[in-house]
Parts: sequence; C-alpha cells; structure tokens
Amino acid sequence: MYSAPTRSQEKAGHYVRQMEIIMKPVRFIVAFGALVLSGAITYAQGQQDFSKVEIKANKVTDKFYTLDGQGGTIGVLFGPDGVFMVDTQFAPLSDKIAAAIKQLTPQPIKFIVNTHVHGDHTGGDENFGKMGATIISREELRFRLAHPSPQANGQPGVATAAVGLPKQTYREKLTMHMNGEEVQLIAIPRAHTDGDTMVYFPGLDIIMTGDFYRAIQYPNVDRANGGSLQGLIDGLGEVIGHAGPNTKIIPGHGPTVDRAAVIAHRDVAMTVRDRVATLVAQGKSEDEVVAAKVLADLDAKVQQPGTTGERFVRQAYADLKATR
Repeated sequence: MYSAPTRSQEKAGHYVRQMEIIMKPVRFIVAFGALVLSGAITYAQGQQDFSKVEIKANKVTDKFYTLDGQGGTIGVLFGPDGVFMVDTQFAPLSDKIAAAIKQLTPQPIKFIVNTHVHGDHTGGDENFGKMGATIISREELRFRLAHPSPQANGQPGVATAAVGLPKQTYREKLTMHMNGEEVQLIAIPRAHTDGDTMVYFPGLDIIMTGDFYRAIQYPNVDRANGGSLQGLIDGLGEVIGHAGPNTKIIPGHGPTVDRAAVIAHRDVAMTVRDRVATLVAQGKSEDEVVAAKVLADLDAKVQQPGTTGERFVRQAYADLKATR
C-alpha cells in the first residue's frame, strides 16, 4: 500500500463571487488521451449505432426529470414557461430525446445549457437549435465548439454550425427564473475543461455537474480542452459548498448521489494529487509514477475504475509537471 505525507484538507466552501452577470447577446494519455478527447467523442458519434438506444425518463420532482440514453445525463425542468434543458447527448438521439420530453410536457424547449464541450453532452445542439431552443454556455465553451480539437482519426475537428452555437454566454454566474424556480449557472474554471458549468436549482435542492464530477470512474482532466487538476478539485469544493445533507447531486455520468459521495471523490483526487506531487518532486518520470501504484488502496473506493486510474495518474503527472 502506498503511503506519503498528506496535506490538510481543503475547505469545502470554495464559493464563486456573488456577482450575477446580466444575460447578454502532454500528451496522448492511455487509449483515450486528452489531446483528442472531444475529437474522439465526435468521431464516435459518427461510428456508433444509435438505433437501439432508448431514452429513459427518471422523475426527480414533479417538474424536474433526468433523461438517460447514450452519453451524459440530461436534465429537464418544465412548466408553463417552457422547458429548460441541461445538455443534449449525441445528435442521432435528438428526435428520441425530443419525443421523451413531449411525454412530460407539451411546452417547447426554450433554453439549453451546455455543461462542457464534449460531444456526448453537446452533440444535439444543432438539432435543438433548429427546433428553436436558445443555447447558453460559458464563453470558453462556445469558442471550443467553433474551434474544435482534432478527431480521434487525426482529421480536423468539425466545427458546430452557427445554429447550434450558444446564443448567450456568461463568465462567472448567470441566474435565470423559469417555471417558478431559480436556476443558477455557476462557472467552474479550468476543471474537467475550461468551459465547465455547474447548474444549481436551489428551490429544488438539485445540482447538476456535467463531467467535472462523475459518480463512476476516476476523475478526468481534459488538459487539451483547458482542464486542470486543481481546478477540478476546486470545482468539487463548489459542489460540496452549495450542497446540503439532502441535496440531489446529478453527475455527468453515474447515479445521483449526496454530498458525502462528492467529498469522498474529492478526497481521492487530492490523495492522488499529493502522492503524484511527491514523486514529481523526487524527479520521477511519468512511467515511474504509474509503476509506483499510487492507486493501490484507492481502487476499492471508486466505482467502475477500469483503466481510468492510470489515465488520471498520467493526467495528474502532466498537470503537476507543467505547473512546477
């Protein structure tokens, strides 16, 4: 079992500034390297058979459901003001997703927020844009949709068409009011990517995180799309700071969890950071850090770790090495 000196735990409440912005118009890592992560998802979108994918609606409250299909979890807030939607999954699923929402409400989809750039969360943007939805995101995310990373096959990335690009962007925090609920879009700087958004519904006691928190596997820092290890840890602190004992935290992938699960996930991330930092300070190479088995006692704490542990160690090494 690995052991190394630990740091004191970081405070849970790493809050964003309370300013609301008025709405207004390295290296290839393991098999799924960060340099082509978003490109790999785009490429996969063109290769997968989505014909048998079914969209499952899951009730969270009377006016809020999640949708599971293929890709990141979708959130749907609905009522007389229309539908507010979180993420869009893959483009071939858009008609099925729209049909599933029609089973919940006859109201149109008015607004969509993208939690981050990856195609399993943004692939349907063009289709829903054509349906009349207004897409909202961080400024950084809009830029990356318009200027994507290379695809997994080495070909240039495919830029999102104008109809699918966010029409409204924000920087730090954007508050909306819809269907009797306050909806807070909170920027999580340089975490999973540089365009992450946490979506907080305080009246419903619900948080959606996108992929800077996943209830399965080790954390994933997409450095090619602006992500950072410390930013991801700080982002988990934002979730912890906003959550109460009964808050429903809906990750980008995996089951809905409570605050304690996010604390445990952050503890794993900080432990890996500290252990890798110690080895980096000793001059160890990336492969030597992987060979040190810094995750030996952590795999049991992570659901479905698979090969994501080695990926995360390599990401942590690259990030810490670059910031020394």
